[in-house]
Amino acid sequence: MPRYLMFVSQIYAYAILRPIAAAIAQRGGEAAWFFEHERDARYLRAGERRLHTVADVQDFAPRAVFVPGNWVPHFFPGLKVEVFHGFSVGKRSEARGHFRIRGSFDLYCTHGPDTTAPFTALARRHGYFRVVETGWPKLDPLFAPATPRAAHARPVILFASTFTESITAARALRETITRLAAGGEWDWLLTLHPKMAPDIVAAYRAIEGPHARFVETDDILTLYSQADVLLSDTSSVVPEFLVQLKPVVTLRNRKPGPQLLDVQRPEEVEGALRSALTRPPALLAAIRTYADHVHPNRDGHASERVLDAAEAMIATGRAGLRRRPFNLWRRMQARRRLGYWSIG
Repeated sequence: MPRYLMFVSQIYAYAILRPIAAAIAQRGGEAAWFFEHERDARYLRAGERRLHTVADVQDFAPRAVFVPGNWVPHFFPGLKVEVFHGFSVGKRSEARGHFRIRGSFDLYCTHGPDTTAPFTALARRHGYFRVVETGWPKLDPLFAPATPRAAHARPVILFASTFTESITAARALRETITRLAAGGEWDWLLTLHPKMAPDIVAAYRAIEGPHARFVETDDILTLYSQADVLLSDTSSVVPEFLVQLKPVVTLRNRKPGPQLLDVQRPEEVEGALRSALTRPPALLAAIRTYADHVHPNRDGHASERVLDAAEAMIATGRAGLRRRPFNLWRRMQARRRLGYWSIG
């Protein structure tokens, strides 16, 4: 039975890795989970196998390790596969953000042309990893056969914000959202990044009422399907929502384009939301063009393609590739993070 490891550093990893684990099970394989932080293990479900120690991982001997984050322990067995924690949304420069190469991975599974082309160029430059465009496993459930949406008397607005202080809309929009939720014209779903400052989380919890619900979840996809419009900033949830071909309103997005209704001031948000709810044809056409660029394979089978890409590389090995760089500092960091100092 082929074995694979899911490596979790943040709770958002569950939604990305569970579709891969499901595909592994369908093929007769076994998936196990390892957590960098004990706190994140509380979201594990019945029947999902957890490995507690590095020794457990080594005994499990996975064929591949699937990683949504930006690091993976070099001392774990198996092919190291980057599946990404989000889309490239311009939070940081390319050198520091989505396209930063840290020397940890053998295979990058990209979402669409928007990321495949840059990573392919990086693969040619560095020479020690491969790139395959697979689509993003997290989105597979979005494209599964639709289940009927619960009836709503009012339109539903989802608010989701990044935690980065310089670009988050959460502080700026708290009063606006409080006022609109109290008005009762729309229903609101409110969710924040797991790393959001505690005072902001408390402020949004306080908005809860008859027309607003605060949701803490490890699977935000369930909220996407319930909402008619997303209100956000420069968060990675923006392209995730757009691939459903639904409108998004943003406050001071760093990469605005025709696919967004982007505004510069909180007082402009209400008007933008009203426009979004009318679903203007020109906006919907721009959203479709954008979705085709960032994630064209909207068939719900990205997880299978990720497994196929991993198995293809396992079969061929690292033939034609250079060795991954030996970065002593990163290796020591990895050992310190997991408290693992054995050299055996």
